[in-house]
Amino acid sequence: MGVAVRLWSSELRLGTLLVSVALGTTALCGAGASTASTPDYSKAEGTFAGSQIAAVEGTGDPPRFAADAGALGHDVSGHQGEVNWPGAWGAGGRFVYVKATEGTGFINKQFAQQYNGSYQVGMVRGAYHFARPDVSGGRAQAEYFLAHGGGWSPDGRTLPGALDAEYNPYGDACYGLDPARMVAWLREFSDTYHARTGRFPVIYTSTNWWNRCTGNNAEFAQSNPLWIARYQPTIGPLPAGWTRQFIWQFADSGALPGDQNLFNGALDQVKGFAANN
Repeated sequence: MGVAVRLWSSELRLGTLLVSVALGTTALCGAGASTASTPDYSKAEGTFAGSQIAAVEGTGDPPRFAADAGALGHDVSGHQGEVNWPGAWGAGGRFVYVKATEGTGFINKQFAQQYNGSYQVGMVRGAYHFARPDVSGGRAQAEYFLAHGGGWSPDGRTLPGALDAEYNPYGDACYGLDPARMVAWLREFSDTYHARTGRFPVIYTSTNWWNRCTGNNAEFAQSNPLWIARYQPTIGPLPAGWTRQFIWQFADSGALPGDQNLFNGALDQVKGFAANN
């Protein structure tokens, strides 16, 4: 009996050890997943498309483009609070991207007011996700985004979801990933979104961040529309592979709430892009 008890006790300790190891490695599953047990979202309320690009790359002189260069739009997040949508429409806004999610642990509390309110005044609207490759895999984040407002419908008023890929608000610019692992993470997000919606997500980024953190990867230009951030008089060089942008985020403030954007075409082309025509 004593031998049996000792054997049973050893098996119990071994089982406990295996469970502990399994739990400890769960966070490693998925491209780019974090080993941290509690991801930091303390800055998420004030983190939005371009917040880190402006901080790292700075801003310059006002942009130079003709009045009829394209449809004007903007992007907003919880940082703007409740948006006066009739006022934004009156100021010339015709399309908008709204931050929906970040990582797999943050949802914009103002999302419904911003996403639905913009639609109600006549804007073409879409949702975007702030990428956090340091906290979970690309598949998990695409699914989280889709579950919290990031979907797409061919109604001509809903833009495909956008993936905001920019500098890490919490540390290393590339989230601790080398270019190969970053590309794998981005591909996993993109492929998951495409499989669920039939659309490839728009990629929002800056040329400097993209070429630095993906190693000048050009493959996404074949499938993913580009939303480029550059707060200078002209767009300048595009990230590797792309020959044109769909949207230029040209300023971090202006007449419209949030960041200022120019679509590379007139309003009917914005609607065509939304409808996937």
